[in-house]
Amino acid sequence: MVKSIISLILLAVSVFLAFKHGWDTFNYKKHPEAMKMMGELGITETMIPIFGWITLLVGVLLLIPKTFFLGNVLNAISIVIIMALAMRIGNFKMVLMEIPLLMMPLVLIWLKYPFLKN
Repeated sequence: MVKSIISLILLAVSVFLAFKHGWDTFNYKKHPEAMKMMGELGITETMIPIFGWITLLVGVLLLIPKTFFLGNVLNAISIVIIMALAMRIGNFKMVLMEIPLLMMPLVLIWLKYPFLKN
């Protein structure tokens, strides 16, 4: 029971963050600091909508029990890509900030989808 509650809370946070980051990615022109950060990471303006769609796709995949695992894997991969890009430019503060976000999909995979009976 406790495992399901923790999984539900982490799922809700993950879905919220996926939709928020996806929406913010499409509205990057309103956030000059985000545009500056993406430019530093080497993400071009043409790649930004692709990251936005992938992030929104992750949010949808997390909600569907049959695609829950795939959504978490895509989420973890996208976070590792961001960490690698940050390491390439020497921004280790960003890498350290991404570690808790990387742990979330991995813990969710371990906990499994909260509404399924084990």
